[in-house]
Amino acid sequence: MGNWKTILLGKGALCAAAICALPHAAHAQLLSVNYDELSILEEPLAFDVGRATVLVKGAVDVPVTLDVDASDFLASANVSFRTQGEVNIEAQLGNRWDVGLTYFGAYDENSDDYNDNVAGYIRTSWGTFAGGNILGHVRELTRRRRGVGNAALALDDYYGQLDRWGGAYIGRFGPSVVGAVVDENGDFAAGLAYQRPQGTHDIKLTANIARSQFVSADGTTNFRSTGGGFGGELTYGSTNFDLASGFENLDANGFSLQRWFISGGAQTKIATLSLSAEGHYGLIEGRSEYSYALGLQQDLARGLSLNLGLNGKYAVVDYRNISVIMEDENTVTASVRYNF
Repeated sequence: MGNWKTILLGKGALCAAAICALPHAAHAQLLSVNYDELSILEEPLAFDVGRATVLVKGAVDVPVTLDVDASDFLASANVSFRTQGEVNIEAQLGNRWDVGLTYFGAYDENSDDYNDNVAGYIRTSWGTFAGGNILGHVRELTRRRRGVGNAALALDDYYGQLDRWGGAYIGRFGPSVVGAVVDENGDFAAGLAYQRPQGTHDIKLTANIARSQFVSADGTTNFRSTGGGFGGELTYGSTNFDLASGFENLDANGFSLQRWFISGGAQTKIATLSLSAEGHYGLIEGRSEYSYALGLQQDLARGLSLNLGLNGKYAVVDYRNISVIMEDENTVTASVRYNF
């Protein structure tokens, strides 16, 4: 009898090892279509509806933004209301595939604008296949960590952006996650993120490539953007350091512009206080661009926090009478935020 137990255990162990070794044993995390600067931090509320599981989370923010460069600093105060929510519905089929639908909506009182994203997906043992407004997935997979509070570092991505609708693949292979998206125009982005602990530290490495479209600031020229970048992140306890660099080539009407950039930052959490500092510098045809972001978040209670951000950006580039990009702004934003 003991021999039979040994044989069965041995076979079970071999089967488990074989399954783990198969490259198609890749799984992706819950697909998110929230690419907004106002991230939803709390764990979602979950409940069952029939055979489906519903996850709901959201955030409400009341920011006060001041223009640092305004002649009358206080008179530039802009008080508004922002809210956003995300709902995910997922069910498992008889073949153990998961099918789901994710919807995200955000309203900004200042612009009186409501934006939303929606995506449907099928999660299999070979990875997740999705369609909809999922063109920001590779960016979220390979980007540097967002700053805390109301920090929002500008210019640290490609000028070119994918269109609104498209398809995506997401797969996890051990410590690596791969992602690829293709939009309705045939433009694409692909990325890889590798993350695992090394002793007392956690290390993350990323790489991405993208081909997309960019319209000049004056609206007269449509550029084809081709770019690639690398990033690295080191986490020790509650402190994080990251660095990313990239290259972008902009083609239009028989000429091209080359752009190089590098971004970095650090953030830490001390008890209920979170702090972050980020900076960006780039060159496009010999013209400098830069941005900075300082953030603070003080947790007051579960989901309730006081947030502060000092953000600045500068990128003014003219070429052949084309206003390629026009960004010049410095702001301070304070807000009370509730995540649920």
